[in-house]
Amino acid sequence: MMILDIDSQYIKRISLKKDLIPSYNTFPFSLPVIKQLTSLDLHPNVTYIVGENGMGKSTLLEGIAVALGFNPEGGTFNFNFSSYDSHSILDQYLTIARGVLRPKDSFFFRSETFYNVATNIEEMDREPGRSGKIIDSFGGRSLHEQSHGESFFAAFNERFRGEGLYILDEPEAALSPIRQLSMLARINDLVQQESQFIISTHSPILMAFPQAKIVELTEDGMQEVRLEDTNHYQIFKQFFEDRDRLLHHLLQ
Repeated sequence: MMILDIDSQYIKRISLKKDLIPSYNTFPFSLPVIKQLTSLDLHPNVTYIVGENGMGKSTLLEGIAVALGFNPEGGTFNFNFSSYDSHSILDQYLTIARGVLRPKDSFFFRSETFYNVATNIEEMDREPGRSGKIIDSFGGRSLHEQSHGESFFAAFNERFRGEGLYILDEPEAALSPIRQLSMLARINDLVQQESQFIISTHSPILMAFPQAKIVELTEDGMQEVRLEDTNHYQIFKQFFEDRDRLLHHLLQ
C-alpha cells in the first residue's frame, strides 16, 4: 500500500475561467466562493471545503464533479439519471488540472440526493439481462431498507474500494459522532490505498484528518486554515467550555 503524493495525485488544481463569466450578478457566479475563486490547489490525500451555509460549498463540489464526468445527483461515472435537473452551469467554467495517474475507482457522494442514487440502483438491478446486481457492491442489502446512517456508511465501507477519487458533499449529515469517527478511520484506510478525497463538511470531527488541507469560505474569500481556527471548531469549543454563559446570552 502507498499514499498519493503531490506528484501522483489524481486532481491537482481547480481553476475558474474568469474571462468567460458573463456576470457576477447571476447564480452561480454570485456566490462568495465563485466571486473569490481563481484557482484552488488540492491536497493529494484529503481537502476539506468548509464554511457557513450559502457560501457555495455544495455548488463548487457539484461543479467539480460534473466537470469530471459524474452525474450531478451522485454515484459513479456509470450513473446517468436525473430526478430533478437543478444543477448549475458552473462545470462549464472550471478547468481541472489532472495528475499523471487515473483513479481505478470513483464516487460522487451527495447526502441530499443519496436517496435518489439508492432508488436508481434498485431500478437498474431490476433491468432484464443484467449479469450482476449493483447493490452487491454496497453490501448486498437494499439501501432503502437501512437507516440513512447505515446506508451512508454502507457506501463508504463497502462501495469505496481504494485507488479512488471520492468527492463527498456533507457526508456527516446522517452519521452519529461515533460513525463520524469510524468514517475518519475509513478515510485513513482508503488514503493508505492511494485514494484522494475532496470533502465539504460542517463537522469538526471529520475535519480532523491529520495533515489534511482545510479551505474555509467566507464572504471575504477563501483561505487555508487549521482545524482550530475554523468557525465550526470555535463554536463547538465555546459551547462545551462555557455552555451556560453561551446559552444565557443566546436565550435571554
